[in-house]
Amino acid sequence: MAEDKNGQPPLKDMFRRKGPWNFPIWYLVLVFVTLWVWQSVLGQITVRTIPYSEFKDRLRHGNITECVVKEETIEGRIQLPTEAASDAQAKPPAKPAPPITVPVRGDPNRFFFRTVRVEDPDLVKEMEKANVKFTGERPSMLTQFLLSWLFPIAIMVFIWSMLSRRMGKAGESILSFGKSKARLVVDKETKVTFNDVAGCEEAKYELHEVVDFLKNPDRYKAIGAKIPKGVLLVGPPGTGKTLLARAVAGEAHVPFFSMSGSDFVEMFVGVGASRVRDLFQQAKAKAPCIIFIDELDAIGRQRGVHVGAVNDEREQTLNQLLVEMDGFEANAGVILLAATNRPDVLDRALLRPGRFDRQVVVDAPDLEGRQAILKVHTRNVPLDTDVDLQKVARATPGFSGADLANAVNEAALLAARRHARRIGQPDLEEAVEKVVAGPERKSRRLTDQVKRRVAFHEVGHALVAAHSEHADPVHKISIIPRGRAALGYTMQLPAEDQFLMTRSELVDRIRGLLGGRAAEQQVFADVTTGAENDLERATAMARQMVCLFGMSETVGLARVAQRQGPMFLAGGDGQFQRDCSEKTAQQIDEEVKKLLDQSYAEANEILSVHRDQLDLVTAELLKQETIDGQTFLQLIGKAPRPEATPPVELAPQASGPGGIPSSI
Repeated sequence: MAEDKNGQPPLKDMFRRKGPWNFPIWYLVLVFVTLWVWQSVLGQITVRTIPYSEFKDRLRHGNITECVVKEETIEGRIQLPTEAASDAQAKPPAKPAPPITVPVRGDPNRFFFRTVRVEDPDLVKEMEKANVKFTGERPSMLTQFLLSWLFPIAIMVFIWSMLSRRMGKAGESILSFGKSKARLVVDKETKVTFNDVAGCEEAKYELHEVVDFLKNPDRYKAIGAKIPKGVLLVGPPGTGKTLLARAVAGEAHVPFFSMSGSDFVEMFVGVGASRVRDLFQQAKAKAPCIIFIDELDAIGRQRGVHVGAVNDEREQTLNQLLVEMDGFEANAGVILLAATNRPDVLDRALLRPGRFDRQVVVDAPDLEGRQAILKVHTRNVPLDTDVDLQKVARATPGFSGADLANAVNEAALLAARRHARRIGQPDLEEAVEKVVAGPERKSRRLTDQVKRRVAFHEVGHALVAAHSEHADPVHKISIIPRGRAALGYTMQLPAEDQFLMTRSELVDRIRGLLGGRAAEQQVFADVTTGAENDLERATAMARQMVCLFGMSETVGLARVAQRQGPMFLAGGDGQFQRDCSEKTAQQIDEEVKKLLDQSYAEANEILSVHRDQLDLVTAELLKQETIDGQTFLQLIGKAPRPEATPPVELAPQASGPGGIPSSI
């Protein structure tokens, strides 16, 4: 809306019609109400209401000078005699008149009155006898009109408008039941571009090609190229799939429809298909445009798996989506962008060429990607000069973009808690530990005996890892309780991103997990329940080596188990389903037991040889409660390992989780 030189909107815009009524109608109503209030309300402020008996008494004493007789009330003026007039009277009145309470302004002996009229046939004679000037008066025409006509009509109109509005909303909701719930996103609303996305350069490149086609379609059509009709973003949660879609909306400068897959699903069969048709109809009207569907697996699951009304509705919705994407009628200029972390459950017809032609994997970032993500999230955050984001990136292997954003936010909260104006390196390291191991449990107080046992347990982990050739370097040892159950933890961080793991590295990792149990056995000649998590992870890792990786001479190279659970949502150890005979299963159990027993014996041997180091580090840990990796290596007399540079070519195979602390 345009404004004048004083910054105010012009008069024509101020008096423009903004609702169902025009401004002059409201002005007329306001004038009527003001006149009615002036005539019927404001005129009654200086009038005193008296009982009818007092009115008769005043009339007998001659205090009433004039009055107006109405249908229901009597109004008038009372004039009391002055002192001189009272002395001139030959005979005083038999009964004194009541005192004045509401005098007329300027004269304390006069005031106005009002009383409710009572049926009195002799009233006129008494007023004539008292020489009272009286008149009759009809009700005000304005008041009678307002009370008898305008107000009842206004109330009826108000009630009717409310009822019609509610009925209209109900009818509109019924008529729009099959309408699409997609929200049209303007590029200015997202305020996100590709510069705000880091750690997934390959995905950005694929989507940048889509954006460039929407901006310059003639360049691609001239060479005969066809842009993919659908682009599917797949990857673990928190890796930035939705953020990439927002960046596409900010870069494309074309209409961008955004909705979730669950918006299509309803309990009534046919509603989802109707919404799909309406969505593509709107998109065709605004082509070229982009449609983004988040959580595609809500409607794109494989057909015919389950039986039921809900599944029938989902299948009808999926069928309509398949037809709209690659049916008889072409959707020129409409590109479908979808995201999911369950690509394994999607229907095959949805993933064939011609529909989702291109699948872009948005995986967890590597070392350089994590450093770039940290730079993006700390762009508007004040940092100390000693902050090393590369060191933080090395300490967060396996972190997604959402995890890194959470760590930066936790660091900001920690800095604000200590009233600091900038975030320091200790804040970031403490935030990473809080994300990995949980917050400190300062309220959980351990006895000296329990704390001593926890210290030996954690030092056992660290010492076995330090004397294993292929184990990850020890980053920190702590006996401060964290999280829900951890009484202490030993954090090991790899020197570089690991995409492949050898058998020696896996065996060293299992040996390190069993080092805490071995330390308890050697020092106290008894064990506790603190090694539950260590045994669980060591057993799962040994079973993977035997069943999945073919690292057992007895079982051989056969894959005798299948992973369970979603591809990107499974836990670090995962669950497995046996795919072998009973005899092979018995061999697997024997191999797993053999591997664990051998690793436990080697851990015991390492701790027996270096028992003096175990006692020395434990004593220091009991004093400090937390020891970093450099201090630990100095105590055992070992030089720190040189930091390796990230490899140039990275294999895409997944490996076990890194950077997860061993806790008791």
